[in-house]
Amino acid sequence: MSLEDDSLEYHEADPPGKIAVETTKPTNTQRELSLAYSPGVAGPCRAIDEDPDDSYRYTARGNLVGVVSNGSAVLGLGDIGPEASKPVMEGKGVLFKRFADIDVFDLELEHDDPDAFIESVAGMGPTFGGINLEDIKAPECFTIEQRLRERMDVPVFHDDQHGTAIISGAALLNAAEIAGKELEELEVAFAGAGAAAVATARFYVSLGVRRDNITMADIDGILTTERAESGDLDPHSREFSRDVPAGGVAEAMAGADVFVGLSAGGIVDAEMVRSMAEDPIIFAMANPDPEIDYETAKAARDDTVIMATGRSDYPNQVNNVLGFPFIFRGALDVRATEINEPMKVAAAEALAALAREDVPDSVREAYGDQPLQFGPEYILPKPMDPRVLFELAPAVAEAAMESGAARVEIEREPYVEELEARLGKSREMTRIVRNKAKSDPKRIALAEGHNEKIIRAAYQLEERGLAEPVLIGDEAEIDRTAANLGLAFDPEVVDPDDGTNGEYAEALYEQRRRKGVIRREATELVGDSNYFASVMVQQGDVDGMLTGLTNHYPSALRPPLQVIGTAEDVEYAAGVYMLTFKNRVVFLADATVNQDPDAATLAEVTRHAAAIARRFDVEPRAALLSYSDFGSVDNEGTRKPRRAARQLREDPAIEFPVDGEMQADTAVVEDLLEGTFEFSDLDEPANVLVLPNLEAGNIAYKLLQRLGGAEAVGPMLAGMDRPVHVLQREDDVRDIVNLAAVATVDAQEET
Repeated sequence: MSLEDDSLEYHEADPPGKIAVETTKPTNTQRELSLAYSPGVAGPCRAIDEDPDDSYRYTARGNLVGVVSNGSAVLGLGDIGPEASKPVMEGKGVLFKRFADIDVFDLELEHDDPDAFIESVAGMGPTFGGINLEDIKAPECFTIEQRLRERMDVPVFHDDQHGTAIISGAALLNAAEIAGKELEELEVAFAGAGAAAVATARFYVSLGVRRDNITMADIDGILTTERAESGDLDPHSREFSRDVPAGGVAEAMAGADVFVGLSAGGIVDAEMVRSMAEDPIIFAMANPDPEIDYETAKAARDDTVIMATGRSDYPNQVNNVLGFPFIFRGALDVRATEINEPMKVAAAEALAALAREDVPDSVREAYGDQPLQFGPEYILPKPMDPRVLFELAPAVAEAAMESGAARVEIEREPYVEELEARLGKSREMTRIVRNKAKSDPKRIALAEGHNEKIIRAAYQLEERGLAEPVLIGDEAEIDRTAANLGLAFDPEVVDPDDGTNGEYAEALYEQRRRKGVIRREATELVGDSNYFASVMVQQGDVDGMLTGLTNHYPSALRPPLQVIGTAEDVEYAAGVYMLTFKNRVVFLADATVNQDPDAATLAEVTRHAAAIARRFDVEPRAALLSYSDFGSVDNEGTRKPRRAARQLREDPAIEFPVDGEMQADTAVVEDLLEGTFEFSDLDEPANVLVLPNLEAGNIAYKLLQRLGGAEAVGPMLAGMDRPVHVLQREDDVRDIVNLAAVATVDAQEET
């Protein structure tokens, strides 16, 4: 089956299309329906009538963008009309929602006349928080956008012009830095003089490129002053005419530092690339076939050729989805009246800066074999990088405030937290712990210091001020790996094999000599980074440790259990997962340590899990789970959680509600707790779930994660005498950073 056949089947599947409208408020009762519509809806109507700005308060307008087109210039398809353009506009809506949580109405207008188009869109102004113009032919698109910007008090943005300009502008900032060239000195050649080319050239001038250094060519040749004076050029392309000899793309490219292609595929050859200045920058953005293919351009010269295209199968894709969702997000959130030049520049600069940062593992995995480290083949972030939202939207919002376009003021840190919450409860919860960690960073030993993920995590911990990482391993090897990763930091490294740490072997021997360890064995054991890190913690030279990324969980846990042990009043450690859903968070224990706990162990595990919940500012409500509800089945298996719950309720030190034994749905369904089991000590659904054994815990968290859509943070090891956390072997850098932040907060609570 061809790609087109697949796409037809994809779009036809019930329900047809790609977008739908859903309600955001409950409508299950007569009371709720009367609030949603008549007669209750009269209240917000009156309020908005008195103050039209209240439309942002009482309706979805503030998160609603109109994607508007007449289908006169659909990429790769041309003038196909409004009906045929609708799948593209729906697709645009999908991208708005997927990447920035913005709702969209797509509007396909049957207007070839710019005046009629402008009147229709302007008349819909009260509906939207912003307007995204799409696939409108030049030169009409210039007139339409300009006049709508003048008439409307919401952002109007023609993505075909400005999206390409902003994304390629970010690429230009980074490419120029890599090539060691100043923007004001760049000679730039354009192939194409349409809307995208003119807007891109204008934007490059905003970034610092000199207008006199831009040579633009269209199908009829270079835009010369002679052509401009003869009336051959439209008013928009005329501004880039130059008093230079006539010629074509080849002449425009000769000696140029930068080539920008926004024209047609296959019009540039290797000889034209060889005619450019040293270390040339080539943005061949025609789709689906670039002006020159990637391999030919790279092979044309012996020096560095920095190449970008519009294709996803080559490095450095100039993809507009890196811009418009996040630009609108920032603009909407400060209720901007426009998207102005400072906002566009801020977006480009934020994108360029992000490409210089270490890339999350989730993004690396999504893009497989592509190199994702700042350099000639990575000058732009990837669209799947969640950090684009957190960097671009705040930058745009701040630029709107500074330039006077914003009607609402925001503060960056709370705003970033709000943006993270849009991507899931997990990010919101982990930010709570990260903020606590930043207040007083602690020294955290990373036992597997040679591992690439660990080194990248250490870099992020240090850069973000979440902890003071101490890498355990060979310093030369760690330094080499950090350099190869392009990480500019000088980590603290402690090498177990450097022969200067005999006191650790002696400390281990003193502790374990009556447990079968002789002095020679102690010396050998501290050569193991897990034992070494454990002794560092036990001796107080670091505040906590992480291990386990390259070992089975039991093997990784054994050294810290032997050397550090559990807290003075604790018999059993426990592994706790935080599971986050769209609007709910639960803590689940024990999923990693205790295989068949008795009632006392279950009670202790509950206390551990409740303490971890409080580290995330969640007030615990605990349920001890079983297949029985409050004695409905009576055997030894159901008695254990029942006894544990009773022990906890009778303990005056327990300051949170706890009950059990109960089935899982009883614990989390409010109607069951308030109705059938109204006698329960839980008056709200439980958020701490204690499973009866290790098998149940492991099964539960994996099913909830894989089938229930939960995001899992952990396992967090509780009950140890000092902060210790054991990673899972499939954990990525983000997981490591989060657990190190938890270890820091653990250590803070001990001081």
